[in-house]
Formats: sequence, structure tokens, C-alpha cells
Amino acid sequence: MKLLNALTNNLPDYGLLPLGLLGLFLLGCASEPPAQAPLVPDDPEPALFVVLTEDDNMTQGMAMVLANQALDQGARVRVLLCGPGAELGLAGRDGELLLPREVTPGQLLTRLIQNEVVVEVCAIFLPNTDWDEGDLREGVGVAQPAEAAAHMMAPGVRLFTF
Repeated sequence: MKLLNALTNNLPDYGLLPLGLLGLFLLGCASEPPAQAPLVPDDPEPALFVVLTEDDNMTQGMAMVLANQALDQGARVRVLLCGPGAELGLAGRDGELLLPREVTPGQLLTRLIQNEVVVEVCAIFLPNTDWDEGDLREGVGVAQPAEAAAHMMAPGVRLFTF
């Protein structure tokens, strides 16, 4: 106690203020942490923008599985196919069967299209390949960059890239 008195002798007298501040600090430390954001947002219709650039069959398959799952869980889904991944948007390019469901990435993409999901190839895909719009899978369009960018930046849109 003598040591404490010696150390605090030359300090101004603040009365019980330091003790009160210490109490508030300890009370704040002992309180419950703030609530975490829910895993599923309260937004009644969350939006998912899937950008697929990979040509790997399993990567394409997983992207389509997750897009379909999000759709089934009430999300608005939009798909943009670019680079080598854009070939999935071509008619007859279904990919190989994937286990355990024995479906192809193309079949999963077709399910999205049948559920009115907007599926597009990048605007620069066709002009830089030997394909044209007639080679696209039914229901696949060509993205308009300004529209795709506006969708991507809209509040609440989650962007997933594969």
C-alpha cells in the first residue's frame, strides 16, 4: 500500500472517476458479444451473380450446383460465362457426368435456364472466337457490359467467381 501511495502521491485527485471508468470497462468486457449477422440474410430475395471462367468440369459443375441450390433457396440468380467457361454456354457442350448425381454441368445450366435465370456469355466471347450467337445453347444470351456491371454493383448482390 505504501508503494501505491508513493506512486500516486503526485497525481491529481480525480476521486472515484478512475474506479468508475474501470468498472465500465470491465462491465463492457463481461457483456455478451454483439449479435452476428445471420448466415441467411433477412432480404426476402437475395441475389447471386455467378461468374464462371473455368473450363474444368468439376469447377463448372460445382458452380452450377451452388447456383441451383441458391435458386432453390429463394435467391435471384444470374450467370455470366466468360473465357473458357463460356464454352458451357454453347449448344452441345454439356461436359462430363459428375457423381454422385450423374448430371453434367450443362444439364445443371439448362435447369437454371428453365427456371428463368439470366444466363449470358461475356460480350467479348463471340467476337474473339469462331462461334456466333447461333452456336449458343437455347436460353443463353450475350451480356451487355453496362447492364452486367450495374447488376454486379447493385446492393445486396453477392458475387461468386469460379
